[in-house]
Amino acid sequence: MKEYDGPQCFIIPGNHDWFDGLHTFMRYICHKSWLGGWFLPQKKSYFALQLPMGWWIFGLDLALHGDIDVYQFKFFTDLCRNKVGENDSVIIITHEPNWLLDWYWKETTGKNVAHLIQEYLYGRCKLRMAGDLHHFMRHSATRSEKPNFVQHLLVNGCGGAFLHPTHVFKNFERFSGTTYECKAAYPSYDESSGIALGNILKFRKKNWQFDIIGGFIYFILVFSMFPQCNLVHILNEETWSGRLRSFSSTIWNALLYIFEHSYVSSVGSLTLLMASYSFVPSKLSRRKRAVIGGLHVLAHLTAALLLMLLLELGIEICIRNHLLATSGYHTLYEWYRSMESEHFPDPTGLRARLEQWTLGLYPACIKYLMSAFDVPEVMAVTRINICKNGMMSLSRSVLIMYYTSVFIYFWIFSTPVVSLIFGSYLYICINWFHIHFDEAFSSLRIANYKSFTRFHIKKDGDLEIFTLAVDKVPKGWKLDPKWESEVRGPHQLSHHRKHPSKWKSASSPDPVRSVRVVDHFTIERTRTPVTKPSF
Repeated sequence: MKEYDGPQCFIIPGNHDWFDGLHTFMRYICHKSWLGGWFLPQKKSYFALQLPMGWWIFGLDLALHGDIDVYQFKFFTDLCRNKVGENDSVIIITHEPNWLLDWYWKETTGKNVAHLIQEYLYGRCKLRMAGDLHHFMRHSATRSEKPNFVQHLLVNGCGGAFLHPTHVFKNFERFSGTTYECKAAYPSYDESSGIALGNILKFRKKNWQFDIIGGFIYFILVFSMFPQCNLVHILNEETWSGRLRSFSSTIWNALLYIFEHSYVSSVGSLTLLMASYSFVPSKLSRRKRAVIGGLHVLAHLTAALLLMLLLELGIEICIRNHLLATSGYHTLYEWYRSMESEHFPDPTGLRARLEQWTLGLYPACIKYLMSAFDVPEVMAVTRINICKNGMMSLSRSVLIMYYTSVFIYFWIFSTPVVSLIFGSYLYICINWFHIHFDEAFSSLRIANYKSFTRFHIKKDGDLEIFTLAVDKVPKGWKLDPKWESEVRGPHQLSHHRKHPSKWKSASSPDPVRSVRVVDHFTIERTRTPVTKPSF
């Protein structure tokens, strides 16, 4: 390491690295020496670096438990006793910001890390830094007579696949007995809250696959409600207020019918209720989870019943105006035969002979193929038969054909509504109750708001910290002609080149020119050792 003056890379594993027991991390990081032109001297999942002017970096591996194991604890405590001086300053890096997550989830994790900081580093830990949350936030300890164990808490996980909100953690202010104040947040609280609004209108656009299951769930909720045979009272009302009252009472009666008499719809509703309750984060009390989950299901169930009734009313109006159910199941075929006879007469009897030669397949195939495309007529005729003679009067194949026809139309009508309600649910939860911060922002798939943090040790030993950000990242890249045309030696390392990057943005503005500093502060080096009180 002392002989190599090029860039070196030290890495701590995160939760994704531990999903395979750290196998991939050890294989490509610890068991190799180079990665993309960077030297990898690290041989374990944790490390300690001694920097100039009395600065240290401790990289801790929290695994999936939110804490270091006994081997790491012994390694770092021995280092604190024997290597770290009284005037030295330490930066601790973990993949997870337990100060924010413990406050949010109302938990206490990282007891070994806390013991290391409070008992062995006592006052020498100037900064704790973490990622995991895909945003940037910095909290600094307020002035107090009581000693603080960590001066600054910094989260920068903006390299993550999608953006996380900052306004959810707006009220954080206490950690390990010290009061902290938020000095910087990226995106800002107002921006973060405004971004969440996108769930209402953009959820379906970003998550179109949700239509497949969403429309199916809505159909299950109202499956037992088809058909609605007694809708005449709504259409016979003379005023709009009367129609609205009759419409509302029909919705209410259908809701009661689901839980009192139906099988498929009641099971679907109860299953959705249990799933919705489980979906609400466990940080809330059971009562609040039940209320939020219940209201969520009620909104979906009401919307499904509303769409069901509107579809049934549409069919009823078409039947009353003789637009449907005028010639049985094969209206389209009868129209085709009449047009065929009118415009293509058959004086030689060719069509009759074709029917005889094909054993009846010639007209039958056309007849049933047209019936498959005449979905509204199938719905209307079958609906009339069910309302007149009951379900038991029809064969299973006819019922399957009817419910398939209903499902096609109902699915088309319901998919925009289910996405709108679920997106509104996420917006209300993230902005009013500060829950579902992961689901509400991952659904938006925002790749912008990227940032990274750089450190600079000044000549006097103070540490300057810059966080640089790019609000909008490019979606396409192209080969940089400056990199391609640069004359380079056969053994010239990439970091010595004038244009070290092979790629540049394919669109403007170039992130190199649009980057801005969103946070800059200085941590003074320790000049007077902090004495630990004896008890």
